[in-house]
Amino acid sequence: MSYADKMFIEMCRDIIENGTSTEGEKVRPVWEDQTPAYTIKKFGVVNRYDLRKEFPALTLRRTGIKSCVDELLWIWQKKSNNIHELNSHIWDSWADEDGSIGKAYGYQMGVKHSYREGMMDQVDRVIYDLKNNPYSRRIMTNIYVHRDLHEMNLYPCAYSMTFNVTKEKDSDRLTLNGILNQRSQDVLTANNWNVCQYSVLLHMLAQVCDMNVGEFVHVIADAHIYDRHIPLVEKLISREPLPAPKFWLNPEVKDFYEFTREDVQLIDYETHPQIKNIPVAI
Repeated sequence: MSYADKMFIEMCRDIIENGTSTEGEKVRPVWEDQTPAYTIKKFGVVNRYDLRKEFPALTLRRTGIKSCVDELLWIWQKKSNNIHELNSHIWDSWADEDGSIGKAYGYQMGVKHSYREGMMDQVDRVIYDLKNNPYSRRIMTNIYVHRDLHEMNLYPCAYSMTFNVTKEKDSDRLTLNGILNQRSQDVLTANNWNVCQYSVLLHMLAQVCDMNVGEFVHVIADAHIYDRHIPLVEKLISREPLPAPKFWLNPEVKDFYEFTREDVQLIDYETHPQIKNIPVAI
C-alpha cells in the first residue's frame, strides 16, 4: 500500500467527519454559476513523508508528474509569472490579457536581494547556502510579500519552503529535508499535486548539492474540501490503494537550472481511473 494513499485517506476522512463548515458564511470563492463555494475544513494539518522510503504519488488516481514538474520549474527555475511559459492551462483563470498573473509566485522567486555574498534571488540563495552553509537554520524562501499582494492576481497558497540539513548516523553524507508551508489548500484538486512537486524539488536540490534526500513535511493552515467535491472525495477514498511507484531522477543533471520535465519519471506507476470533470472554485 502506498503511504501517500494512506495519509490522504486519513486526512480526508478527518476533514469530512471532524471538520467545520463555512456554509452560510461570507466566502470569497464562487463556482462557475456564481454560487458561493463553501467548504468543510480542518485547521493545522501536518503530513510527513519519508522520501527515503517511497515517492508519495497517489495511486487512488493518477497525478500527472510531468505537469507537476513543469509548474514547479516554471516557478523555481524559470521564475516566471506568465502562463505563456507554462505548458498547462491551470493558471489561465488568474492571468490577464498578456498572460501575467501579476507579482506572484515565480516573480517573487526571481527578485534579487542584497546579501553579504552579493546580489542573489531566493532560489540561488538556497542553493548557495546548501552548498556552503548546510547547517544554517536560515535556509528558506518566502513569496508572501505583503507590499506586492495588491499586484498579485492570486495570493500565494504554497508560500514558504524551509530547508534543514541533517547527518545520518554512520554516514558522511548529508540529508536534505524540507517543510512546505501552505496557507490554504483545495484538498481534492491540489493536495497530491503539491506533495509531488515539492518532493521532486527536494530530490533535485539534494542531487545538485550532493546530499541524500530525507523528509518532506507539509503544513497546511486551512485544509478544505469544497461542498461540491465531497461526493467525489468519498468515492476516491473508498478505493483500495496500490503499491507506490519508484522515482527516477536523471542522475546526469548536476545543475538545478538544467533540469527539465523529462528528467523525472515514475516507474511502475499503477493507478485507479482518474476522476474527471472536477468543478473548480475561482
